[in-house]
Amino acid sequence: MDHLAKNRRHSTLAVLAVFVGVLMAKGVSDVSFADELKAYQNPGVIKTLPAFYKEAVGRMNFPMSWLSGRYAVFEAWRTIARNRLLQALLTAPPTAAFEPTVLLIEDRGTHEFQKLALNLTRDSRVAAFMTVPKGRGPFPAVLLLHDHGAFFVIGKEKVIRPPAEDPHFQESLEWQTKYYGGRSLGDELARRGYVCFATDMLNWGDRAGGGYDGQQALACNLLQMGMTFSGLIAHEDLRAVEFLATRPEVDATRIAAMGLSVGCYRTWQIAALTDAVKAGVAICWMASHRGLLVPDQNQTRGQSAFTMIHPGLSNDLDYPDVASIACPKPMLFYNGTEDGLFPVASVEASYAKMRKVWESQGAGERLETRLWNVPHLFNQQMQDEAFAWLGRHLGVVPAGGR
Repeated sequence: MDHLAKNRRHSTLAVLAVFVGVLMAKGVSDVSFADELKAYQNPGVIKTLPAFYKEAVGRMNFPMSWLSGRYAVFEAWRTIARNRLLQALLTAPPTAAFEPTVLLIEDRGTHEFQKLALNLTRDSRVAAFMTVPKGRGPFPAVLLLHDHGAFFVIGKEKVIRPPAEDPHFQESLEWQTKYYGGRSLGDELARRGYVCFATDMLNWGDRAGGGYDGQQALACNLLQMGMTFSGLIAHEDLRAVEFLATRPEVDATRIAAMGLSVGCYRTWQIAALTDAVKAGVAICWMASHRGLLVPDQNQTRGQSAFTMIHPGLSNDLDYPDVASIACPKPMLFYNGTEDGLFPVASVEASYAKMRKVWESQGAGERLETRLWNVPHLFNQQMQDEAFAWLGRHLGVVPAGGR
């Protein structure tokens, strides 16, 4: 054994001797090495969160919030905050002419159902559904943004029912019964005088392929391509608004967005991203980072959370801060007291934060926030009140003039 090796061996033995001596002096000779480590070393991970998550979340003060007091002119703040949001979306896919093709038309009495194909981006030609009222247009329009639901077989079919011969008609019917009070939002709104448009997020419906377990790898691979899963969804939603605005049936000055769950998140996000969206109906997705970054919450499990995570954005803006970029346009937010995904205290705090923003701009009457005694869904009573609210703000007269 060489001289250095002998020295290392003697040093190790000396450390061990001291360690054992300390244990014996404490009378805890049966204490394991792992137990002793706990006396001076924090655990690394607790329920998939870093052990220091409380400290890290506590440091989040969202300095770019309008309510931070750092900004004097609201419109200047909106521009800065929107640009920050756009930056967080990372690389946008290349655009292309939409070149829509009508694949199918079905008469539904008061309105027409259309299945289209169009170039959402240069990378993705996609199928889409539209419902168009009969009569003289142009009509107000609603971009319907489908939910996540951990169910990937259908996307657009969750919010607009396909024809009966469609292979996913039954899944559409069952999903709408479970979460939408048995209604097809697109058909119900078309009966009330709106053009509606819906297409699939990547990994849903006609664009499926990864399922639940594939979300994490899909998000990882998009990152390696300089994009994000959440950013791609947002960029494609922007393109969907642009497409709606080109339609001769649509009054481009009266386009709204509407969605449940992740569709809700996408609704207030798209309202923040573009003034082409004039109003939003956002159902069952609003809370704060502090309320959601806790063990056993959906946002801390990976997978589905990647549809909503924009890298670095939480250094500057909380979720209600991002939604507030939409101010002073009309926005409606509903959440459920029985919705286990969104803690009520966090929802109420977020509502209060947004209320301060809208009222600071003299637009408090344009913000509707309400907690319903329901789980994670959008039932018929909620819809009727939300549709009436939307009609008032977009100038749509109810059928019969009531």
